[in-house]
Amino acid sequence: MARVSSDADRRGELLAALHQAGREHSNAAVMFHAAVGARMGLGMTEEKTLDLLEREGPLTAGEIVARTGLAPASVSGLVDRLERKGFVRRSRDHADGRRVIVEIDRDRVASFGALFADFVSGLEALYADYTDEQLDVILDFLRRSAAIQQRATGTLTGEIA
Repeated sequence: MARVSSDADRRGELLAALHQAGREHSNAAVMFHAAVGARMGLGMTEEKTLDLLEREGPLTAGEIVARTGLAPASVSGLVDRLERKGFVRRSRDHADGRRVIVEIDRDRVASFGALFADFVSGLEALYADYTDEQLDVILDFLRRSAAIQQRATGTLTGEIA
């Protein structure tokens, strides 16, 4: 019977440590992106929206809403600010002239790549410490936890029921 208690205690300790590490990771990410945004003259949501557009390519405002969980009015104002600052432009969709596409100015955004250099090299060194199987588990965790956080964001903004 003591073995079950020991296993349960260990699981509880691991879950508590995971919760704490998750909070620390979240805080570190928020602070890093706040610092990057400040260097770029952007708010954190603006900087992360640029990241989304860089990764996924041109999107409509509705697609930005769907991928971020932000409210449509928030995304509209966000795109307005990014456009005024010269980071994005709006263009008509050639296939459907009613749709407006938001795309980044790649030259403008590329000029800020150096802000990420130390962070990226640190992550690459960290990845080298793990086997491919361990990286598969980490990747699965990151994707699934991001989906949970996106759903939670949508719930808070009323975009997901």
